[in-house]
Amino acid sequence: QVQLVESGGGLVQPGGSLRLSCAASTSILSISAMAWYRQAPGKQRELVAIISSGGSTNYASSLKGRFTISRDNANNTVYLQMNSLKPEDTAVYYCRANVPPQWYWGQGTQVTVSS
Repeated sequence: QVQLVESGGGLVQPGGSLRLSCAASTSILSISAMAWYRQAPGKQRELVAIISSGGSTNYASSLKGRFTISRDNANNTVYLQMNSLKPEDTAVYYCRANVPPQWYWGQGTQVTVSS
């Protein structure tokens, strides 16, 4: 069983930045991929970004250039740097990890972009 704990969410003004963190309860060297998803009210959960064990990244096309995913193997943590935030980025952001064959979810962290 892998536990994931997200942090770093909050209220930010449009144009601002936030960095989300996802701490894993096990060495992320044993995790083949980690990802961030988000779910806005009334909408389906969607993939934001994913990073492989080798560091390869992929992003939702609409977010590329504003969001950056990275991983710190020494601290078993994955980050999501979010810049130039817009009100439509408001959502609960979830961390997800793949320890084959299982996928695990974190509990989510709320991000609200509003003036």
